Amino acid sequence: MAIEKCCISTFHNHNFDPTLPTAEDICIEDIAHALSYICRANGHFRAFYSVARHSLNCAYEVKARGFSEKVQLLALLHDSAESYIGDLTRPLRRHIPEFTEYEKQLQKLIYEKLATTAVTQEEVAAVKMSDDSLLYHEFRTFHGAELFETAPELHITLAPDKPFEETEREFLEMYQYLLSFI
Repeated sequence: MAIEKCCISTFHNHNFDPTLPTAEDICIEDIAHALSYICRANGHFRAFYSVARHSLNCAYEVKARGFSEKVQLLALLHDSAESYIGDLTRPLRRHIPEFTEYEKQLQKLIYEKLATTAVTQEEVAAVKMSDDSLLYHEFRTFHGAELFETAPELHITLAPDKPFEETEREFLEMYQYLLSFI
């Protein structure tokens, strides 16, 4: 018996196999669209706040911390795998290592295709530091919860998300702008 290939159909009608992604499957327009519609915190914030807005803010945060346009681009793209495979909350992902491995491989492929440059551990650490800082401040701002005992630094001001189309457009514009430096 033949096993049928399992794919998702993206916004721009690409057939995407989340278990065997290829560079040809990756499309920045699909990523920007999907992330603009996906809510952070599994939808548990008091106001809609998209993964795309979070990614934009992560890029703004690393810029405010003095990092290069390359690191800003990596920050913008750091959650792009979610546009194709969704997300699992941190407590659950610890119990599903296979998901984390698929996500890492897909994120690596996205960086290779859309950032077109090798990524160093220092650059990943800079993005992670800003991402964790945003996590704390997003939960405090949009949920009223403080996730860590000590508030990490934040160099930008968080605001509620914009309409989907505006966030998507801003994401794509920032991507094109930052890519021009690579």
